[in-house]
Amino acid sequence: MTDPQTPTPPVHHPAVAHELARAEDVQLRTADLITRFAGSMPFVYVHIVAFAVWMLVFERSPWPTLTLIVSLEAIFLSTFVMIGQNRQARFQQIKADHDFVAQEAELHVNTELTRIIERLVREIHHTTVHQD
Repeated sequence: MTDPQTPTPPVHHPAVAHELARAEDVQLRTADLITRFAGSMPFVYVHIVAFAVWMLVFERSPWPTLTLIVSLEAIFLSTFVMIGQNRQARFQQIKADHDFVAQEAELHVNTELTRIIERLVREIHHTTVHQD
């Protein structure tokens, strides 16, 4: 018997456990941080300032080097975006699998309850009909 004073630990969805385990991986946390920053307005502002200063102050003909750097940055950022999409897809799959199993279990319970109710109704009906 459980003590009513002892709080029960919250039951977490398996997808939450997956996210918590994922948060312990330094590489994945780093990828998440980069993706979060790359998808923000400060990222845009930093690039505007950096490219403007670079083109106006440091190089007379910045286009070949700028093209190289922007292309490399796009390659890496798209990789981080794909890592994030893969993580999200995995999270959704774990959640969908869990929800499916839970719904199937609930369906079986509901089916059994319906059968029990039907049996009880038949018994009550049989008892009341044969009582007269």
